[in-house]
Amino acid sequence: MYKTIPDTLINLGHPNKPVCLHTSLRSFGWVEGGAETIINSFLDLDCTILVPTFSYDFYAAPPENQRLVRNGCGDYSSFINNSDTKIFTTDTNLIDEDMGVIPETILNMKGRIRGNHPINSFTAIGPLAEELISEQHPTNVYGPLKKLVELNGSAILMGVGLESLTLLHLAEEMAGRELFRRWAKDSNGSTIMVEVGGCSEGFHKFNQILSDITKDVKVGKSSWRILEVEPLLDVAQQAIKENPQITHCDDPDCGRCNDAVEGGPIQL
Repeated sequence: MYKTIPDTLINLGHPNKPVCLHTSLRSFGWVEGGAETIINSFLDLDCTILVPTFSYDFYAAPPENQRLVRNGCGDYSSFINNSDTKIFTTDTNLIDEDMGVIPETILNMKGRIRGNHPINSFTAIGPLAEELISEQHPTNVYGPLKKLVELNGSAILMGVGLESLTLLHLAEEMAGRELFRRWAKDSNGSTIMVEVGGCSEGFHKFNQILSDITKDVKVGKSSWRILEVEPLLDVAQQAIKENPQITHCDDPDCGRCNDAVEGGPIQL
C-alpha cells in the first residue's frame, strides 16, 4: 500500500502539490502503519496535505440581536440554550469524530498548522502549510480553499463521495450565496459570529456535471476521485447559478437547504 500511493501521485503529476483530502481510512482495508503510512506517502513526495478538522463542540448561543433571517436555523431553538463556554485555540487537538482518522492523525502530528476558525477549521501539514492556513479566520472560513486555487491544488476523495467535498460550499459562495452564520467564543471569551457551510447531502447531484474533470483511480481497495480545484469551482458555481436546486438534499423540509437556495442569510 505504501508503494502504490506514491506511484499514483507520480503518475498523476501530484508530487510537490497541495492536496485537499477527504478520506475514509476504512476504504483501504488493512494498512500497515495505518493513517500515518498514508499521510507519509504524500509528505515523502513534498505534497502539502489540507484536511477539514471541524469541531462543533465550540458552538455558542447566538446573541439575540444577531439572529439573522434565512440562516438555516429556523427559530434558533436548538441554539439558544447552548451554554457551552469552551474557547477554541489553534493549539487544541479537539476534532469531531466523524471527521475521520486521517484528519485526526494529522491534527496530532508535529508541524501541523490549524486554521483560526473555532467551528470549521482546516489543518495543513507540509511545505505550504502556513501559506494555506494563514488565510483562514472566523469570517473567511474557506480561505485555505481559496489559497488552494491560487497554488494550483487538487482535491482527492479517498473512499468517500461528493457529500464530503467542502469545495462545493465554496462554489456556493462563489455563485453568490451568503454563507450561514454561527457563534463561538473568541480567545477573550466574547461571543463572535463565524461563517460556516450548510447541508451537503445533495452534493451527489454534481456527479454527472463533474465527471468530465474527474480522474477515477483505484489505490489498493480504496476508490479515489481526483479533481483539479480551479475547473471544479468553475463548473460547480455555474451549475448552481443555472439551477440553485442542485445543492438541495432529498429532504424537502431541510431548513439549511431551503435557506441556501434562497441565497442564505440576510445581513443585519
